[in-house]
Amino acid sequence: MEPVWLVSKGNVLASADLATTRAERRRGLIGAAAVTTPLVLTPCNWVHSVGMRTTLDVAYVGADGAVLDIRTLRPFRVAPPNRRAVTVIEAARGSFERWGLAVGDEVEVRRP
Repeated sequence: MEPVWLVSKGNVLASADLATTRAERRRGLIGAAAVTTPLVLTPCNWVHSVGMRTTLDVAYVGADGAVLDIRTLRPFRVAPPNRRAVTVIEAARGSFERWGLAVGDEVEVRRP
């Protein structure tokens, strides 16, 4: 995992982990009792919460950095794919509301 910043509207939303390998993307947050750090999955356009113990906020992000869709994903669910997404951001439930992140906002993943 690589540490990154999630930035929107010139503000840092959170520090996050970027899954840099296929194995890291495949494993995701499975088995985590709590999500303390958001996870950025790229390339990715589909996620599931099978094996999760906590509810997630999930944002699908397009190639231009625009948030295409936001969903709340309870444990042991399969989210529909978003064919236009190239990145998925997973965070603790309520994170996006707290950050003020909404569909249409642009999100940048910055390396420190």
